[in-house]
Amino acid sequence: MGVELTIMLEMGEDNFWVATIPEVPGAFSQGKTREEARQNVLEAMEDLMEARRELAFKGRQDVASFERITLHS
Repeated sequence: MGVELTIMLEMGEDNFWVATIPEVPGAFSQGKTREEARQNVLEAMEDLMEARRELAFKGRQDVASFERITLHS
């Protein structure tokens, strides 16, 4: 079982491709090509998740337990 995400690719006004992942608020980027925009938005999502994780644990050293998971399709 996997989690499915959507990458939306649209041509922007400046002739750059704009990529967003609508299921992940804040995950967006751009690139000169569709593939570059796709790769950039995946990296942006990873950075966003890491930043959110750090914020969630900030000042919470006493968390009883946590589990990290990897989503596969």
